[in-house]
Amino acid sequence: MAMTETQERESMIREGVAELCKQFPGEYWRELDREQAYPTEFVRRLSEDGWLGALIPEQYGGGGLSESDAAIILEEINHQGCNAGACHAQMYIMGTVLRHGSDEQKQQYLPGIASGDIRLQAFGVTEPDAGSNTLAIRTRAVQQDDGSWVVDGQKIWTSRFFHSDMMLLLARTSEPVEGKPKWWGLSTFLVDLREADGAIEAKEIRTMMNHATCEVFIKNLKLPAEALVGEEGMGFRYILDGMNAERILIAAECVGDGRWFIEKGAAYASEREVFGKKIGSNQGVQFPLARAHAAVEAADLMRRRASELFEAGEPCGAEGNMAKLLASEASWQAANACLDAHGGFGFAEEYDIERKFRETRLYMTAPINNNLVLAFLGQHVLKMPRSY
Repeated sequence: MAMTETQERESMIREGVAELCKQFPGEYWRELDREQAYPTEFVRRLSEDGWLGALIPEQYGGGGLSESDAAIILEEINHQGCNAGACHAQMYIMGTVLRHGSDEQKQQYLPGIASGDIRLQAFGVTEPDAGSNTLAIRTRAVQQDDGSWVVDGQKIWTSRFFHSDMMLLLARTSEPVEGKPKWWGLSTFLVDLREADGAIEAKEIRTMMNHATCEVFIKNLKLPAEALVGEEGMGFRYILDGMNAERILIAAECVGDGRWFIEKGAAYASEREVFGKKIGSNQGVQFPLARAHAAVEAADLMRRRASELFEAGEPCGAEGNMAKLLASEASWQAANACLDAHGGFGFAEEYDIERKFRETRLYMTAPINNNLVLAFLGQHVLKMPRSY
């Protein structure tokens, strides 16, 4: 059967990404993992080959590809045993600038982001005392008489801060007022970290996986008027727009992880002999891998549906969240099935399973906890009373 145009494009993307990833085998990632070091060379190559600028329109030097195409890129990175978490934000953070920024901001920043000369990978949203309750953030931006802004506050789980030239920052600029939606009053800013002049201090947080995340302290940070992205007070809505894209892309990464685990587990179970037969002939080994395969493929279908809606400009909050929920659970299911199939060898560093196991577990919790996804579905899709 002849492939459709979409299938041909997907195949070309997969082949191109896979060819690049082959140059960064398991030993490369194991060494970085031991030192919790950033995969600088890998990210540089992805940028040079245009993969991280895929969603930026061609007029700004990007690839002009779709959300579906971007999802295939990140999926294939993880499918090849690499870790897209080191660079995925370069794809979706710029969406706030693309959709809501001024023409001047787009011309100034998007070409550099597309080429990789400007690294926009830091996302300053979450705070220690607010967590997932974004409307409760305390970081404050106060406008001065000349139109500039002064920012003070604190952020946490700001990943890739030390590997970014710029940060997209969410801060409160106005208090809630009667007649305005409760989300109004937060604004988004583009912060050039190269010009912060000591107003930002960051502290690395070591985690169970190599994720380069930080706690960030902001004191008397001066920003020009043109650092504001879009309208003052509308930042929360802008962030939500970006979060739909983020959910879809994270789901794709989980699908890639899931397929890596299943292929690894199935291959090992088909070769390993114990008690005179292949362990894959035992239903206790075979069925968990088969069930995980079914879960991953189902999650991928939801991811594709969410991508279609996103590209059509249709509401996709429910589908994006469901894709992230299903894909993160499926990849974790596949991770456990793969680890169980390998037995003790699954815990050995050289097999890469324990590394990928730690990496994929993150997405049950971030960028949004799966329980909050269920709360969203229950309240906003099923119209049940709010549960929190």
